[in-house]
Amino acid sequence: MPKKVIFAADAAPPGGPYSHAVVAGDHVYLSGACPVLADGTWVKGPFADQARAAFTNLARVAAAAGADLSQAVKVGVYLRDFADFPAMNEIYVEFFGTENLPVRTTIPVALDGFDIEIDAILYTGA
Repeated sequence: MPKKVIFAADAAPPGGPYSHAVVAGDHVYLSGACPVLADGTWVKGPFADQARAAFTNLARVAAAAGADLSQAVKVGVYLRDFADFPAMNEIYVEFFGTENLPVRTTIPVALDGFDIEIDAILYTGA
């Protein structure tokens, strides 16, 4: 089965030569979502605003692939400042809930000009 490339018109445009997502069989691979609006405007300001924008982009790309974040099996969270970890966890449950959670890795990275990026793998099979 060939891969299917996904573009989500209501999510932030890709920041480079990559797809929003790729569907391969029963899996959806979501590219890193940043705090950017669908018109390409970066969300600046408090971490919480940036995080919600990034998680919203991730959810919109999942929806464009015919899935949702409840189907996530693996999530990667990349933080500019690891001090934002507790705030990220509070916002994370707004999008993923508190039960049947995916595995997750959260690491500090040298993001330039923004505070968070998130990627995920979804499983849509039975």
